[in-house]
Amino acid sequence: MTNPILLLGSSSQDVVGRLDSDLQPGASNPARIRASYGGVARNVAENLARLEQPVHLLSVIGRDRPGDELLEYTQAAGVDMSSVLRTDLYPTGFYMAVLDARAHLRFAVDDMRVMSEFTPAYLSQHADLFEQASLVFVDGNLPEATLKAAVATAKRAKVPVCADPASSVLAERLVPHLGKLHLVTCNVREAAALTGQVFEASDPRAALEAARSLLNAGAQIALVTLAEFGVVYATAEMSGHVPAIQTPMIDPTGAGDALTAAILYGLVNEMELDDAVRLGVSAASLTLRHSGAVFPELTLEKLYEQLVI
Repeated sequence: MTNPILLLGSSSQDVVGRLDSDLQPGASNPARIRASYGGVARNVAENLARLEQPVHLLSVIGRDRPGDELLEYTQAAGVDMSSVLRTDLYPTGFYMAVLDARAHLRFAVDDMRVMSEFTPAYLSQHADLFEQASLVFVDGNLPEATLKAAVATAKRAKVPVCADPASSVLAERLVPHLGKLHLVTCNVREAAALTGQVFEASDPRAALEAARSLLNAGAQIALVTLAEFGVVYATAEMSGHVPAIQTPMIDPTGAGDALTAAILYGLVNEMELDDAVRLGVSAASLTLRHSGAVFPELTLEKLYEQLVI
């Protein structure tokens, strides 16, 4: 068993509605609506815990009922939540999305004001966790000063840092730190925000160019997810494209986080990168079929059952 992966970032309650038919603006639209727990770092942590990887989460939630329930649920999934900060200043983070009838995201809104309480001071109180970690993961919801402190603390502890921008709006927060990242994983829009290269998900060659731009900026491993077109990856020595597993899509929320989690699992367990990416594609496929941000029956055996060879 490896040392714990330390994850820093958002935790939230999620509400996602999938429309029954075309969106009618200015009216109440019939939909199938579900609630679950989300947040990029929390999702990645839960996926890893379900793969029996030790994980420790640093995050901030409100001192409210949603926070109580999120804490209890995530802890029961196997995530060490003992260092999560509770605050009275803001409610627990909230994410709300609308999917069209084909389960494609139409728009989303979030209230992550609570993340302003994720300060460098809170981080410094748990600097010892960096010394114990096999790897550190950060998401773009961290305030800029905290992100800077996290990368610096990990460097002092000689622990590799992996990052996810969390959204194209937040991606610019990672730009100053690309040269210090072991791994950066992003979708098409986030990659465009990080590199300035605009391309379509259906163009793996252009996505590989964006991944190489991230390498040129200093990242050691770059991954760009392409939704139904799979994922590309690149290092200084190798690159590749793994196609997606054809699967009915119920809810895309959290699929990218599942992919990231499985890749992190592979890296800390010394798998070859291309094998880890295939494991990630398998995890994303399972999540796409589930109405929620994390597939609750995730196991390593289930990932290998549908692995792309």
